[in-house]
Amino acid sequence: MAKINFGGTVENVVTREEFPLKKAQEVLKNETVAILGYGVQGPGQSLNLRDNGINVIIGQRKGSKSWDKAVADGWVPGKTLFEIEEACDKATIIQYLLSDAGQIAAWPTIKKHLAPGKALYFSHGFGVTYKERTGIVPPADVDVILVAPKGSGTSLRRMFLEGRGLNSSYAIHQDATGKAWDRVIALGIGVGSGYLFETDFRREVFSDLTGERGTLMGAIQGIFAAQYDVLRSKGHTPSEAFNETVEELTQSLMPLVAENGMDWMYANCSTTAQRGALDWWKKFRDASKPVFEELYDSVATGNEAQKSIDSNSKADYREKLEVELKELRDSEMWQAGKEVRKLRPENN
Repeated sequence: MAKINFGGTVENVVTREEFPLKKAQEVLKNETVAILGYGVQGPGQSLNLRDNGINVIIGQRKGSKSWDKAVADGWVPGKTLFEIEEACDKATIIQYLLSDAGQIAAWPTIKKHLAPGKALYFSHGFGVTYKERTGIVPPADVDVILVAPKGSGTSLRRMFLEGRGLNSSYAIHQDATGKAWDRVIALGIGVGSGYLFETDFRREVFSDLTGERGTLMGAIQGIFAAQYDVLRSKGHTPSEAFNETVEELTQSLMPLVAENGMDWMYANCSTTAQRGALDWWKKFRDASKPVFEELYDSVATGNEAQKSIDSNSKADYREKLEVELKELRDSEMWQAGKEVRKLRPENN
């Protein structure tokens, strides 16, 4: 394990050079990994594990859309695809990748199958961290571990197929067997992580909920909408407003930031752009920081978790979600985006 100094803070990081796939395969050679849930993370993690030579099975409710999707992805009923309880019985490692609400609902069933020595794997610290609200308290005689890819399951799979890796955090909440570290790192390498950095369940969920509501999704959509609306109100066309708000950022600038950092991108823009960005970034920071403080406090107190539990557990959750997503989808900005994307050279 490498110790990396990030501006004076030393972190534990594991790379694929330190823990190669061959070692992961050796660690997991006698394990049966059951993936419970085939929605957001399940497909990417399971397919990557399978392609990496790990013994993987899927646990999913028969007759569901996710069951059909698993069959379409090559999982074979009765051989590598089973009802959830049967998969749990066969597994030595249970990857609990149901939604947070799904984990709460299924927990009484799953807990019955956690025999001593098994490992319970999460990709989100939600259920364990907010145990007073979720009721998820694993028995003391199983390993409880976490690998959280820093992106969607779709991105994890896409980058794997491109020969790249998506960075992941890892955590050990409970080491009952003495081999939890080997198990979690082997699984992290197996699912296709670029490198793994250490965290704990609490920090993972606090940072994750803040990030999703903040710069990763909530804040960025809010900023996009604000700038687009101002440009449109000042007479700019939908195409111009979208290109200056979203398209240039996602297609031109963010790839440069990803490759070389924001400082490099600033240094390689026009002097006019440099001056403006340097003059305005602190104003945006100062305006948004109180909102992020409020957001983090809401996460830390459990308010965000409770909102999610209350909302996602309702029978009409999917219908209400579709109404909210439709508002985004039908907005002029994203309808303009749909048309702009059609004009990209690769789509013509």
